[in-house]
Amino acid sequence: MSTSRWSRAELESFAGRTIEDLLPDPLRLLFVGINPGLVSAATGLHFARAGNRFYPALRAAGIIDSLTADEARSELEAAGVGITNLVPRASARADELDDEELRAGRERLEQLVAERRPAVVAVAGITSYRTAFGERRATPGRQPHDLAGAALWVVPNPSGLNAHETVASLAEAYAEPARVAGLLTD
Repeated sequence: MSTSRWSRAELESFAGRTIEDLLPDPLRLLFVGINPGLVSAATGLHFARAGNRFYPALRAAGIIDSLTADEARSELEAAGVGITNLVPRASARADELDDEELRAGRERLEQLVAERRPAVVAVAGITSYRTAFGERRATPGRQPHDLAGAALWVVPNPSGLNAHETVASLAEAYAEPARVAGLLTD
């Protein structure tokens, strides 16, 4: 989806808005973004900005067949894959969030996981994870503790700002928690 659909001023008008979580039933794997971007707030679709590598990485991992947010929604729901965010309010960049918001997001996430009971939670973004969870030395991958009974992973953020990751490396990282959730058998 192209951002050319909106002017910069129009996109900026979406700052602070929230979008609905994608929470299918049953929920097997829950991906957790940092917060919605402005294009996501405009469309109501997670990871919707053109150039975001989330859906191409899920496709490369074999989790879905679609490449875009609007095409993937029904596939994600059918597979039991959900999406939420640590911080619900939209912003142009994640660095606009403060540490308190991220810590509050962890509490909200823990409540959501306790209620919805996914097998696996995958938080996209190590820096935000470290802040939200108070674990400064956390490393990507499976965490040594669960979150409200769910296996907890930290996976790379798919944003284009995370330039050292590729669709292939993201796919590899996303496939690991998908296997644990029973979505992939290879």
